[in-house]
Amino acid sequence: MKKIIFTAIFFMFVATFCFSQDPVIGLWKSVDEKTNKVTGVWKIYEKDGKLFGEMLVTIGHHPQEAASSCKESYKDFPKKGKVNKMALVGTPFIYNLVKKEEGSWHKGYIIDPGDGKYYYCKIRFHKADGKKYKTDTLEMRGEIGLGIGRSQYWLRTDKEETDDLIKNNVIDDENKDKEMAAE
Repeated sequence: MKKIIFTAIFFMFVATFCFSQDPVIGLWKSVDEKTNKVTGVWKIYEKDGKLFGEMLVTIGHHPQEAASSCKESYKDFPKKGKVNKMALVGTPFIYNLVKKEEGSWHKGYIIDPGDGKYYYCKIRFHKADGKKYKTDTLEMRGEIGLGIGRSQYWLRTDKEETDDLIKNNVIDDENKDKEMAAE
């Protein structure tokens, strides 16, 4: 009987461990530190043991707008083609991070699509504690080397809020064409 109970507990532990998802994975909204307004929503996901992130919406920009401030190519970029011709939405601007421990990833890269700058990237999950972290928070750290850099703090979001942000960020193609023609 003890053997059966031990075996059942062991398999429940293994199943929980094997099928649990790293808390970093999911939907995260970036927030402007000065205005406290949402600037975009990112989907963070794991593929082939590495961590990636791509924008699902970037507030104030058409989803198909090209990342024209970027360079044509970056070291180890995971997608073929010219980065400065890729859409802001759906391009993996966070890429190739490796897992350090549960909720912590490093040794990857992040590109700021707004200015095209390239940084080493570290990501750390902070569980809501009701004190310093009111909600689950993702610390996104971009560094130029030797620990020199800065962190942004992103907040967990869900599909419903993301869909609302996408819907409310619809940029009229006709108006966008007029704006682009005026430039």
